[in-house]
Amino acid sequence: MPRPLTARLRRLWLDAHLWVGVGLMVVLIPLGLTGAALVWRSGLDHALYPERYAVSGPQAALTPAAYAAAAQAAFGGRAVLTQVRLPQAPGDPVVAVGRLAGSAGPGGRPRTLNAWIDPPTGLVLATAEIATGATMTIHRLHGSLLIPGTGRKIVGWLGWAMFANAATGLWLWWPRHGFSKGLRWRRGASQLFNLHHMVGFWLCLPLAVLSLTGVYIAFPQTAHALFGVADAAPGRADQRFAPPLARPHTSAGAAVTAALQTAPGARVTALNAPTAGAHPAWRIELAGGRQVRVDDATGRAKLAPPGTGEAARDPLSAWMRRIHDGGDTPLAWRTIITLAGVAPTVLGVTGLVMWLRRRARRRALMG
Repeated sequence: MPRPLTARLRRLWLDAHLWVGVGLMVVLIPLGLTGAALVWRSGLDHALYPERYAVSGPQAALTPAAYAAAAQAAFGGRAVLTQVRLPQAPGDPVVAVGRLAGSAGPGGRPRTLNAWIDPPTGLVLATAEIATGATMTIHRLHGSLLIPGTGRKIVGWLGWAMFANAATGLWLWWPRHGFSKGLRWRRGASQLFNLHHMVGFWLCLPLAVLSLTGVYIAFPQTAHALFGVADAAPGRADQRFAPPLARPHTSAGAAVTAALQTAPGARVTALNAPTAGAHPAWRIELAGGRQVRVDDATGRAKLAPPGTGEAARDPLSAWMRRIHDGGDTPLAWRTIITLAGVAPTVLGVTGLVMWLRRRARRRALMG
C-alpha cells in the first residue's frame, strides 16, 4: 500500500536534511566556529596581542599629523602611510596603516603594515602585518575557506545549504500533535535525539538569518540588483586599492588644518592619505560621519555634503554586515549568534551519530 503524501514528503525532507548536514559537515562546522569566534574579534585581539592595547591613558593628546609622523617613522622604508584612525572608544590605541611594497597579499589584496600608537604620548606600541596574524587567518577561513578567487562564492552557496538545512530541520521538528509538545526535552528515548531537536529548534531562526546575510555578503552584485542598490561608479570600487602617494604635495598637518576650517570645532576621527589617480586628495573623516576632501595639489578643502559616503549610498549592506558579524549590536544578539555559530558542530555531530546508529539498527534487522 503506498505511503501517504505527508509521509513521503517527510522522508524527502529527512533525506535532504541528512545529506546536506552530514555531507557538508566538514565545511559547515569550521564556518560556524570561526564565525562565533569573530563575533568577539576585539576581545580575541586583546588576548592574543596585549602589547598593542597597552595604552597609558584614553586622551588623544596629539594631532593626527603627529600620529602620522610617528607611524611613518616606525614603518621606516618598509611602508607608505595610507591611514590614521583615532580611538573610537576610551582605551583604544591610535591605529595607523601603511602600504607595503612588493607582491600582493592573501586574496590579491595589497599588503599592509599596521602600527598601534599610545594616544597620550604618541609612542608606537607595536607594528605588524595583520594579514598574516591569527585573527585575520580566522577571518579569511570564515569568508573564503582560504581558497583564493572562488572561495567567497563557495561560502555563499554553503550559506544557501545552511539555510535549507535550517528550514528542513524546522519542518521535521514540527510536532504533529500540538506545538507545545515540541518544546519538551523528551521527544524520544535518545538523549542525542532530544539534544539535536532542542538545539535545532531554538537556533534555527538565527542560523537562517546568518545564512541569508552571509549569502548577501558573498554575492554583493546579485544582492544589489535584487534590492535595487546602485553599485559603485566604474573605477571607484578599486580606488581603495590605489597606491598612496609617496611624497604628497600637501602635508598631513596642513590637510587637517584646512579640513577643520570648513567645520570649526569638529573632531577628526580618521586621516586618509592621497592615492594615485586623476585628482589625489586627502580625506579627513569627522565625527558624525562627515568627510572633507583636501586637494593635494592646491590644499583646498571641500566639505562633502551629508549622505555621500559609502554607508549612505548602501545602508542595507552595512546593516547586513552588522547583523552577520555582530558589530555594534547589543550583547544579547552577539550571544545568540555565537550560539548559532556553535550549533552546526552540535547538530552535525549528533546528527551523524544518530544516522550511524540508524544504519546499525537496520543492518541488525536485515541480518
